[in-house]
Formats: sequence, C-alpha cells, structure tokens
Amino acid sequence: MSLPLSRRAFGLGAGALLAASGLTLPVRAQGLVKAEMILNWRYQGPQSWFFQAQDMGFLKEEGVELEIDQGEGSAAAITKVATGAYDVGFGDMNALIDLVSKKPDEAPLAVYAMFNNPPFTIAVRRDGPIRTPKDLEGKTIGGPANDAALKLFPAYAKLAGIDPAKVTITNMAPNLREQMLQRGQVDAVFGFVNTISFSARLAGIDPDKDFRFINYVDAGMDLYSNTLVVSRKLAKDNPKAVSGIVRAFNRGLSETLKDFDKAVDAVARREPLIKKDIEKARLIATLKAEMSHPDTAKIGIGDVDEARFKRGIAIVAEANQLPRLPAVDEVFSRAFLPPAGERIKALGV
Repeated sequence: MSLPLSRRAFGLGAGALLAASGLTLPVRAQGLVKAEMILNWRYQGPQSWFFQAQDMGFLKEEGVELEIDQGEGSAAAITKVATGAYDVGFGDMNALIDLVSKKPDEAPLAVYAMFNNPPFTIAVRRDGPIRTPKDLEGKTIGGPANDAALKLFPAYAKLAGIDPAKVTITNMAPNLREQMLQRGQVDAVFGFVNTISFSARLAGIDPDKDFRFINYVDAGMDLYSNTLVVSRKLAKDNPKAVSGIVRAFNRGLSETLKDFDKAVDAVARREPLIKKDIEKARLIATLKAEMSHPDTAKIGIGDVDEARFKRGIAIVAEANQLPRLPAVDEVFSRAFLPPAGERIKALGV
C-alpha cells in the first residue's frame, strides 16, 4: 500500500518551488510551538478527536501548531517517534514497553492512554478447521509487518499454550488482509477486532458470517493498547506544549462524543474517499470495545491502573524475553494529564 506524501515532504517540495518562482509561503501564526505527529494508521473514524482538536482551534489555544500524518501501523508509530522523524505519535503501548526495555534513552514516553481494552486478535474463517488457539499450530497466519497483534504473538503464544515454532507467519499488504483470509490464501490473520471487521465490510465481506475471532484477552492478555506518545526531548524541553497537546485532544474526544457525524466529517476533510457510514460505525465500535474498560469509570480516559499496567509490562517482558523489566514511570507519565474531573469517565455509547 502506498501512502500519500507526508505534509513534511510536501511542505519542503512546495517551499523549494515557491522559492524558485520568487514567491513566498504565507507566514504561520507567530509564537506557536510547531510539532509533527504520526497516527497509528490511515485516516479513519477512531482518530476524529485529533482532527477535532485541530479544526476547532484547541491546539492553537494551547500554543501548538501540530501537523498530523497518517501512519503505517501502531508499532511503527512508536519507532517513528523514537528515531526523531516525529515529535508525537499514536501507537501501541506494548511496542513501547519493548523499546523502553531495550533502548530507554531513545524510546518515547506515553502520556495519554486511550485504548484501555486490548483489541488484539487472530481472525480465522468461520467455516475453517481452526476452533481453538492450539489449532493454529501447523497453519499460516498473515499480517502487516508493523501490526501490533503480530508483534505480540510470542507473548500470546506463551499464554495460550501454542508452540510458535509450529506456526508460519507471513507479511501482507494491509489492504489485502481480509480478502486473503476469505480466499484461503492464509489460514488466519493478525489485527485489531474492529480494524478487521470494518475493513472486511468495506471489501464486501460480512465478518459476522464469514469470520471468527480468537482474542488475546481470552488468554489473560489484559493489556493496554494505543496511547499518545511524545519524544523524550519534547517532554523535557517543552512540557507545557505536551500538556497542551494532551488537553486539546482530551477536549477533542469530548466533542467527538457530542456529535459522531461532525466527528466523521473532520476525518473526511482529510480523506474525502472514506465511507462516512462505515467510519461512524467504526468510531462507535472502537469507543465501546477499546475505550470502555471498567477502569475508565474510576480513573478516566488517559490514565492507567498501576497494578494492571505492571502486570501487562511483566507479560510482555517475560514472553518476549526482554533484557529487563521496565518500571511503570519509564513507560508512562501522568504528569501531563488534565485533572481527573476533565477527563471522560463515561463514554455514553
């Protein structure tokens, strides 16, 4: 799958062309902290709060000018921020744990944990022979190289009693995943439950009739998933900007909950070819399935339960044979969160 040229690359190219023609670019608003963000995936409904914060001026009110690019996978977003390609990302908490264990000085910092229910799954054909996790042995599972569920498979295999040496893993283009499963070109595929379900619908496949899901959480993998991360440099050099970004996105989420159609319109302004009805359904399903852990009622969106998070870190560290066990505060900081009273505690969907 080819992704559109990033705003950064476009801006550099446009600047060179304008300079050659003797024209100048418009002057940006003065005094704003400028940063760049990469998403977990292409523009979809469950990113609407980021765009609401941008379009409604919440980021500007916080003194931040943020460019937002679509991504290549939840795990890839962590790497992109770690390498300095981006200042902010929306990526997988467990890929972050892995990186913190190995390269703590380079790894980003999680500052706003949004997906607090684990969405990781392996989808199989409903009419196929795979009924239990053990049935995956001797089979081929496909997934995009940067898919978070694929990255977590060693951890899942350990908990589910699967011998990973007996499983063949193959990479595929993300836009081919559901079709390849339906056609029998692979026995199973990695992904997020909602990502697979709604991508299948876009491809004319009925996931309720054609697919069955083997969910990681059923093996005890009660993990956090996608989180907002920032570079350590940004957190150190401009903590006010980080707090402002988190506050703006928190407000964006509140606006999303008020009007789903308006929220999806914000996504459509970035990608006019989306099917709004599908993206609205995807947004609502994500809020219900991936952002409504019982913890939310107690601590609100954005925070983590300390004991639960420690268990999650230990699961990832043991199963992936990480060199060391990171501490909670090495991975996540609540220092940039708005007060609990300002964060959503009942999603109302």
